[in-house]
Amino acid sequence: MESGPAIFAGMVFCLFGGGLLAWIAISVRRRRPVAQGVSPVASVTVASLVSLTSLLVGVWCLTRF
Repeated sequence: MESGPAIFAGMVFCLFGGGLLAWIAISVRRRRPVAQGVSPVASVTVASLVSLTSLLVGVWCLTRF
């Protein structure tokens, strides 16, 4: 019973991180801004860090059940 919430949370984090990482890659490939009004390098860096952190938290949740 206790593994259900861990699996759900892990999948949510992994889907969010993977989706954000894919969106960043598509935006960079099309040379579109990741965030409006912010330096392109800074916005890609911060968004990538958030994406990778989310993926790591998701993997951590999935290994804890």
